[in-house]
Amino acid sequence: MPAPQTLPARTGAQLLVDQLALQGVQQLFCVPGESYLAVLDALHDARIAVTVCRQEGGAAMMAEAQGKLTGHPGICFVTRGPGIANAMAGIHIAQQDSTPLIVFVGQVARGVLHREAFQEVDYGAVFGSIAKWVVQIDDARRIPELVARAFHMAVNGRPGPVVVALPEDMLTDTASAPDARPATVVETAPGASAIQALADLLAAAQRPMVIAGGSRWSEQAVADLGAFAQRWQLPIVTAFRRQTLCPADHPCAAGDLGLGANPALLARLRGADLVLALGTRLGDVPSQGYTLWQIPTPAQTLIHVHADAEELGQVYQPRLAIHATPRPLAAALAALPAPSATPWAEYTRAAHADFLAWTDPAPNRIPGALQMGAVMQHLRAALPADTIVCSGAGNFTIWVHRFWPFSAWASQLAPVSGSMGYGLPAAVGAKRLWPDREVIAFAGDGDFLMHGQEFATAVQYGLPIVVILLDNGMYGTIRMHQERHYPGRVSATDLKNPDFCAYAFAFGGHGERVERTEEFAPALARARASGKPALLHCLIDPQAITPTATMDGLRQKAQQAGTSLE
Repeated sequence: MPAPQTLPARTGAQLLVDQLALQGVQQLFCVPGESYLAVLDALHDARIAVTVCRQEGGAAMMAEAQGKLTGHPGICFVTRGPGIANAMAGIHIAQQDSTPLIVFVGQVARGVLHREAFQEVDYGAVFGSIAKWVVQIDDARRIPELVARAFHMAVNGRPGPVVVALPEDMLTDTASAPDARPATVVETAPGASAIQALADLLAAAQRPMVIAGGSRWSEQAVADLGAFAQRWQLPIVTAFRRQTLCPADHPCAAGDLGLGANPALLARLRGADLVLALGTRLGDVPSQGYTLWQIPTPAQTLIHVHADAEELGQVYQPRLAIHATPRPLAAALAALPAPSATPWAEYTRAAHADFLAWTDPAPNRIPGALQMGAVMQHLRAALPADTIVCSGAGNFTIWVHRFWPFSAWASQLAPVSGSMGYGLPAAVGAKRLWPDREVIAFAGDGDFLMHGQEFATAVQYGLPIVVILLDNGMYGTIRMHQERHYPGRVSATDLKNPDFCAYAFAFGGHGERVERTEEFAPALARARASGKPALLHCLIDPQAITPTATMDGLRQKAQQAGTSLE
């Protein structure tokens, strides 16, 4: 009988860092804190790139962006109390966006727990409804076990965030413990009978629509889905901010189910006789506020496929529910032979034609000297097709979602949760991950200053991203809603902004002020050639609230509607 193996003693912090390396972690994001000082020391000699950020919300969003792009958990370290409170926005994004993310957070020493010690937080109570799993590691010997479980939880089923709390005295304990194995991603393949039932229902349809969404996709899975759709002549719609799941140049691309969706697309979805929903939860935004289909039993034949069985039938009861992850599902669909007839082929061609017309920026003219339609036309011509385009939340994102042709895999970073301030941190995370890819961040003036300090992080690490900042001097989305519901009663939405060009220079980057359409192209060229993080401060007329609406127009329409009801 072999002698038992003698395991070397390691501190809790060293055990933790060793597990991160074993799990394949190559980068992490942090704001340092004394509550996990021992981990910072252990990272000193580790082959893990550490990005030091300026605020924990930015750090969590950078990590979440990497989780989106790779499908592997993004890693973030923050300190207790105020640190984890700042990180909550990033954790909420990961939850609503189904992104694998692990946030390690310091905790007070075990001997003073439950006394409300300095910066003490009950993480289970605070994050139990947001994170997929919350765990506190009180015994250093259990670090390999619990860290491996955190990775497994983050990536499997419906991916999401995991919060791991680290008491500071546990991190300096010495323990002997065996390393865990790397966590594995478990794929769930659809059964042959389920695929056949899906094919039979599709073949019997007249006006089918496919909706692709969610996470856990891959470049190959997207290609497989595209091949299936082309062979069957099926129109593909992407869920909110999942536009890379169907390239814009695919002949079956029919649009996306975001905010301000194409009315022609919504009409098609309401009139469809079959909806094949792949990977998406059919949540609030894709369902247009749960108005597209009847709850709980849609009039359309609904086939719903999801990686998490608990999502099936949660809101909409499908005719056929299939528990499967996107990769084996798409492969199975790609293997389906083409039907003998596709009576919906002309319907699909019309849907694609509507999509092309809707996404052409040329006809869209707005008030003011800077025309965003022309700006988007220039970006489409000047930037590589695989540019990673990042954005946060606000009306400015309409220009991106509607007019940028997402045609490359892993080229869209935007929060399904609608969290402001995401674009700049996401761009930093993307550029740290793939320095050879071009990265552009769109931001509004209110949106940018949520995490504008992370421009300093981009400068510190020499990341030549370009921020296109659209400044209309207000929280535009909220002002839009004010004019619709309380016309003329402007309250708490005006902003007095800094000189954003000077802001960029102050951090050591490149800045340009753009007031007219003809100034944009040369400014962009100089920004890209600068080799520095760059910001284009674009002045937008406050009337230009969307590509098709003005602020005065919204107000007048609301006032007329109010008069007609009196």
